[in-house]
Amino acid sequence: MKMSKFYMPTLKEDPVEAEVASHKLLLRAGMIRRSASGVYSYLPLGYRVVRKIENIVREEMDNCGAQEILMSAIQPAQIWQDSGRWDVYGPEMFKLNDRHGRAFCLGPTAEEYFTTLIKGEIRSYKQLPLCIYQIQTKYRDEKRPRFGINRAREFLMKDAYTFDVDEEAAKEAYMNQWRAYEKVFDRLGLDYKIVRGDSGAMGGDMSHEFIALSEVGEGVIAYCNACDYAATDEKAEVSYVVENEEGLQEMEKVHTPDARTIAAVAQMLGTKESHCLKAIDLEVEGEPVLVFIPGDRELNMTKLVAYLGVPEHEIQMASDEVIERITGAKPGFTGPVGLKEEVRVILDASVPKYTNFVVGGNETDYHIKGVNYGRDFNGEVATDLLISREGDLCPSCGEALQFARGIEVGNIFLFGDKYSKPLDATFLDESGKERYFYMGSYGIGVTRSVVAVLEQNYDDRGIIWPICVAPYHVIITVVNSKDEEQAQLAEDIYRELTERGLEVILDDRKERAGVKFADRDLIGIPLRITVGKRAKEEIVEYSTRREMENEEIPVREAMMRAQTAVQEALKSF
Repeated sequence: MKMSKFYMPTLKEDPVEAEVASHKLLLRAGMIRRSASGVYSYLPLGYRVVRKIENIVREEMDNCGAQEILMSAIQPAQIWQDSGRWDVYGPEMFKLNDRHGRAFCLGPTAEEYFTTLIKGEIRSYKQLPLCIYQIQTKYRDEKRPRFGINRAREFLMKDAYTFDVDEEAAKEAYMNQWRAYEKVFDRLGLDYKIVRGDSGAMGGDMSHEFIALSEVGEGVIAYCNACDYAATDEKAEVSYVVENEEGLQEMEKVHTPDARTIAAVAQMLGTKESHCLKAIDLEVEGEPVLVFIPGDRELNMTKLVAYLGVPEHEIQMASDEVIERITGAKPGFTGPVGLKEEVRVILDASVPKYTNFVVGGNETDYHIKGVNYGRDFNGEVATDLLISREGDLCPSCGEALQFARGIEVGNIFLFGDKYSKPLDATFLDESGKERYFYMGSYGIGVTRSVVAVLEQNYDDRGIIWPICVAPYHVIITVVNSKDEEQAQLAEDIYRELTERGLEVILDDRKERAGVKFADRDLIGIPLRITVGKRAKEEIVEYSTRREMENEEIPVREAMMRAQTAVQEALKSF
């Protein structure tokens, strides 16, 4: 491709709306353009990167025995209603009606679609196992689209689904996909970790996430260097040592005017925040629920959703009126002792381990000291409801956990008959008995992987694409396009490298050399050949985008180096 004819609208300045490096650079390099909030168009350079990642994913899916299909992005409401997820999935689902009033959605995922596809088609255990996948656009009406294409409303995703005869076979399929994912992300050159994940709206028995490490990642992972434990902060089991004073105190109501926060109460009463019981006043499906956790910790909403067994959009903070009705006090003074109404009380698993809590007095401007679980109050003791944090211990070996941010680029779920049962998708086993398919679901964010690769590969000049996903392998820059010898030599190199199978872009624009060099650095083509004043001698400059070290070498050597670099980068795959 010649840049004089190429659509590549680069920008000199960072766009105002861009928050992170990947978003800024993709916009500046003319690779994407914003169409609406969370919706983007992919321009020629950017789309080439997307297709490179898509093809790597496709190759590894094919290599592990998966078969590619393509289903519509429009899904009928009926199959979601049959599975019970039409109302559960929440406001992130784009819903629409056709001219006849029939309900549809723009698919956020495709478990129901794939299950109904094979229902009635796969009738015998002899046709199993089966793994089918697609690379298709997905739609989720994100409440806050952020970071460009990292958290968008429209995105490209590979989703695969396995159908097996039983749990043992399904777990084998799960590990098969796991290994294929490792190959994909190894090929992309990502620094990533595999962690235990939360099944969320997907449901199921087992889930793992593939997290590309990045400081701008929205996800936080907890991992242990002493063993192989790793989990998302949504899933990480919280374990820590509780320090208590000896002996149980008697309850004492104390005046705490305007002390509505844990920090204010602890300071006023001279106690630790950990020994103040934090109340989270909620309404769950319209009913009041009080959740209590240690005052120095944060509630993990994902864990609470799993414990309650309701969708997150059915949980909201209680209104001031509701709080006053059930406690008799203004917000900020809720406690588990002396509530005015019978209400569901849920306690984090750590609460019974503490002694002598300070709790809200259920009276405005009052708290109660010396409150102890079992003696003074009770409630449902839930499993861990806390967000993991620095200082927590590994639940497997007891060593201190480490934390890092990352971008979720892949996830795998094992969910048994969660979808086959409500959708009545069965097969006949060896004895002729009807059984439900044992299923798994496996996703890779193709466009999100673009962000992950870029966030791990850039500098202050621009993008540094690895060869495997670069829009082009080599860029040839003509310093002076008006010089016939330079232009001809560049044309000869371009033609020969292209014939050798390399992907080459030739910057033959009639622009100043400085403009060409800046654009070259910005768009991040990994191998660079510069044709300048020594063209007559057939001497060119050769460099790589990562090292940025220019060498003057014969043109034949430059072409050989470029070809070898591409072959070396791709040969192991």
